Amino acid sequence: MHAVAYLVFIMNKKKRKVFVGMSGGVDSSVAAALLKKAGFDVVGIYMKCWTEGPACTTKEDERSARLAASHLKIPLYVWNFINEYKEKVVEYMIKGYQEGVTPNPDIMCNREIKFGLFFKKAMALGANFVATGHYARVKKKNADYVLLKGKDETKDQSYFLAMVKPEVLAKTLFPIGEYEKTQVRAFAKKLGLPNAERKDSQGICFVGKVELGDFLRVHIPKKEGAIVSTTGEILGTHDGAYYYTVGQREGLKLSGGPYYVAKKDGALNTLEVTRDEQDIMTSELLIRDMNWFLPYKEVADSISAKFRYRQEDVHVTLKEMKDGVIKVIPEVPQRAITPGQFAVFYNGEELLGGGVII
Repeated sequence: MHAVAYLVFIMNKKKRKVFVGMSGGVDSSVAAALLKKAGFDVVGIYMKCWTEGPACTTKEDERSARLAASHLKIPLYVWNFINEYKEKVVEYMIKGYQEGVTPNPDIMCNREIKFGLFFKKAMALGANFVATGHYARVKKKNADYVLLKGKDETKDQSYFLAMVKPEVLAKTLFPIGEYEKTQVRAFAKKLGLPNAERKDSQGICFVGKVELGDFLRVHIPKKEGAIVSTTGEILGTHDGAYYYTVGQREGLKLSGGPYYVAKKDGALNTLEVTRDEQDIMTSELLIRDMNWFLPYKEVADSISAKFRYRQEDVHVTLKEMKDGVIKVIPEVPQRAITPGQFAVFYNGEELLGGGVII
């Protein structure tokens, strides 16, 4: 069903109120425009989150959101989630690196902030729905609401929504999920939105234009350790194993490379490196803390997975282990599987669920 037609379809005689998370970008602005066109009572919300240093663009983002809301003739309010964001997203990321894993703050931001705090506050203030500018879709399947990939395969953001609580979906709208990015840009220009040509944000929002390693070095003290080969030979030193991730080849400063990080040992503070990419290929992995939208056993023969954003789907087999842990066996070995990241599972376009790689 066409996006605007679907939005009109879910309206009833009473005008429905929707709170739209407006980041200042073109996607969320067009989402708000589509909802208004469909007849919703639209309220824009700019979420003020924790940032550090002058490299971040929060002032420009807020200004852009205000200009877009003014152009659309909808109200825009600023909600302060600075403390909560720092606790639930920033500290989660720093703690993860300290513990030797590679966390995903974008997935946690969606779960805890956009579809956690924002959702709860919007519902408490009388919203019927919340909406964002994510490239994803929601549909009702029997008694459940299911997440689908966005129509634009190059922009699909369903991976980042895999840990959102399933009960949120019934009151969530993704208006641009049925469109391609080029269509969204064209619609923004047609409307005369002031941010129609604004570039998409890149990287982790609160890090800004600073390299992630430099950000971590500010928050985690340096701790020199050894870089060793797969046979135990000491090849050099590093300034903290937690600054690196499996598969990384930049920043090792070793001659005779390229070398890749094969393993990290947090207790010994060592990095094991290799020149053979086969050493960082994985034929099976374990995941925990599962978040399911649909029961996976019913489609066990047709499950695919992503182990990082923008990765092509790979067919997998799932086997239940003890204590809620699941073993994942990819059809073909996977490069640089990284503890702390997320495995996300699909049945075709449907997102089945996701969990943390251990």
